[in-house]
Amino acid sequence: MADTKKLTYEDLVGTKPPLVQGRAKLSPNGRIVIPAAIRGKLGFRPNETLVMDVHEGALRVESFEKRLARVQDEIIRLAGPGRSLADELIADRREEVRREERKEQERARQESETKLRKAG
Repeated sequence: MADTKKLTYEDLVGTKPPLVQGRAKLSPNGRIVIPAAIRGKLGFRPNETLVMDVHEGALRVESFEKRLARVQDEIIRLAGPGRSLADELIADRREEVRREERKEQERARQESETKLRKAG
C-alpha cells in the first residue's frame, strides 16, 4: 500500500502559513477593503498612507512610514554606520561650485586678455 502524505500549506507554497489570512473582493472601481484582522496585524491606522508594489506576482502593501524606515535602514546598512551621505553630497556640491567659480574666473581673465590685445 502506497504511503499517502497529506500536503501541507508549506508543501504547496514553500513557506509556513501566514498567521492572519483574509479575503476581499475587488469592487468595479478597483477598490478593496483590507480585512480588519489584517489591518490590525499590520498596524494600519485609518487615513494612513499606504504604499504598494507588485513583487513576484503578488501585491505587497505596507505603511509609508514602515517603508521609509526600511529604506533608511537599508541605506545605512549599505553606506556603513557613521557615514553621512548628506554631508558627502554637500561637500561634493561645494567642490562643484568652487570648480565653476574657477572656470568663470579663467573665462573672465581670458576675455580681459583678449580685449587688451585688441585694444593694444
